[in-house]
Amino acid sequence: MNAEVSAIARLAAFARVATDSVDDAAEAIGRIFCPHALTPVDHSAQQFCALHNSAGFDGFSINYVAYGGSVAIDPGCLDRFFLLQIPLRGSARVGTAARELTTAPARTASLLSPTLPTRMIWRGDCAQLILLVDRRLLEQRAAALAGTSVRPVEFEPSVDLATTFGHALLGKIEELVALAELLGPTRNLSALAAANWRETLLDALLNGQRHGLSRAIDIFNGRAEAQPAALNRVRAYLEAQAAEPLDLEELADIAGIGIRALQLGFRRHFGTSISGMLQDIRLAQLNARLKAARPDELIVDIAFDLGFTHLSRMASAYRAKFGESPKNTLRRLS
Repeated sequence: MNAEVSAIARLAAFARVATDSVDDAAEAIGRIFCPHALTPVDHSAQQFCALHNSAGFDGFSINYVAYGGSVAIDPGCLDRFFLLQIPLRGSARVGTAARELTTAPARTASLLSPTLPTRMIWRGDCAQLILLVDRRLLEQRAAALAGTSVRPVEFEPSVDLATTFGHALLGKIEELVALAELLGPTRNLSALAAANWRETLLDALLNGQRHGLSRAIDIFNGRAEAQPAALNRVRAYLEAQAAEPLDLEELADIAGIGIRALQLGFRRHFGTSISGMLQDIRLAQLNARLKAARPDELIVDIAFDLGFTHLSRMASAYRAKFGESPKNTLRRLS
């Protein structure tokens, strides 16, 4: 094993792969991430080595991956997950269907989306911290934030680490790595702590990095300039009072316009009815509550607390929006 590759490795207690064999590295790392072609380039066959340390949590993992020499990596479409790759040493040339970029420590990271085919060349004994986020988890949260059904999310792949967002994101990843190293492989995060980390990471990625649903999220959350202030006031009221029965007269008073004008305004600016937005808000809150639920909490109690009165209709709407039942969300994350 290359001494430089292994000497400063992060997450050392979570070792999964350490080999000088290209075939063994491709097979072992492929089982952890996804199958991929791995080839030394630039006469690096004699320098090749691979190291992969991985700490897994509920719905995401933090990884340290390093290669000796220079290697070409071709995973195609990642399919099941998103990858945020933050270089610590060396550089990487990353090509996706969206664009090509070069990453470097403290300058540029890459964010790979599962539906976009990817190819990479890691150079200079490259080492990276890699955050893996479950695809379904992120796409469900994007749908909840945007008030839409679940659909593929494709990120702008270049992350500028010199921006306020990039600097904050890097800090969060370093904090997560330090926490994993402190806990070690024999201790787990509590369910509440894991839920808080999921929320932090999903919020950072979906609200900080541009992607295909960014505009829809801005509109649904009232950040788009095209929305009149009157409609924004009503939307904010619905979010704050989501559990309360719908009262159109009260909402019209809040907006300062007539009921019919308010209804037409919602259709024109939000693309949905007032009742449809209220249901989307409740479903989004239900999804978040289920993912942070205590072991003794019941779906029926959470649903009633959020204003749902017809459980069968709620379950059907939830399945249509998130692609699974509330029970499956709770079971998958428990």
